[in-house]
Amino acid sequence: MAATNYYIISDSIGETGLKLAQAAAAQFADQSAHYLRFPFVHDQTKLMSTLDAAKKDDGIVIATLVTPGMAHVAKEYAEQIKVPLIDVMTPILKAVSQGTGEAPSGVAGAVHDLDEKYFDRISAMEFAVLYDDGKDPKGFLEADIVLLGVSRTSKTPLSLFLANRNLKVANLPLVPNAHIPEEIWKVDPKKIVGLTTDASVLMEFRRQRMIAYGLDPDTAYSARGQVNDELQFADDLYKKLGCMVINTAHRSIEETAMLILEHMGLDEVDDAAKQ
Repeated sequence: MAATNYYIISDSIGETGLKLAQAAAAQFADQSAHYLRFPFVHDQTKLMSTLDAAKKDDGIVIATLVTPGMAHVAKEYAEQIKVPLIDVMTPILKAVSQGTGEAPSGVAGAVHDLDEKYFDRISAMEFAVLYDDGKDPKGFLEADIVLLGVSRTSKTPLSLFLANRNLKVANLPLVPNAHIPEEIWKVDPKKIVGLTTDASVLMEFRRQRMIAYGLDPDTAYSARGQVNDELQFADDLYKKLGCMVINTAHRSIEETAMLILEHMGLDEVDDAAKQ
């Protein structure tokens, strides 16, 4: 399979450039993608040496530069050495400036300033780790969102994704006949989300997990009877709690998160764009 080298150059952390590169790469199924990130590029020497490297590597450059003059230098030098470069920020900034009459600040990484929202996000991430897998039941009472689900229904990655939206998330794995912490019954049902999935999908996930561990994939853990019992136990609990239920079988983490945010009226929660 042929490979495409994406050179992501930014005077901040380069998250926007990476996301754009990944979105573009997803359109080419027969090409593998290699992402090379060059964050905090603030001087012309470093900028041009990175473009030289991209040239030697037959790379495609995606630049998100807002420091005054840097995007212009990048464009001119890229044309000179004939390396393809996509200047992401300049057209957008120019359009906004013309529409508002206001000049851009030219401050790289302005959205990442160490303000209150930044520290809230860090706190939410720490909360998600601390209260992952029901480690401490008191977390359920402090959480903005409580996720419930049997093993392999994406509780942990979903918790971390939502934490990146400044939301405190606690989750609890469900096992038939296991004790449900009293704190769960004290949580507002509107804050609880029950995760479920299709039995066949869950069985395959679990088989692949055992294979990855070098173990026999055909155990009780992945057996249809066990899986059906767990899913039924979870479904019965969700009905008692009266909480929202989402089937994650054919949904990405992002899609599931959006459903939760919309349901809770939190879809406008700040998710500052990352340059």
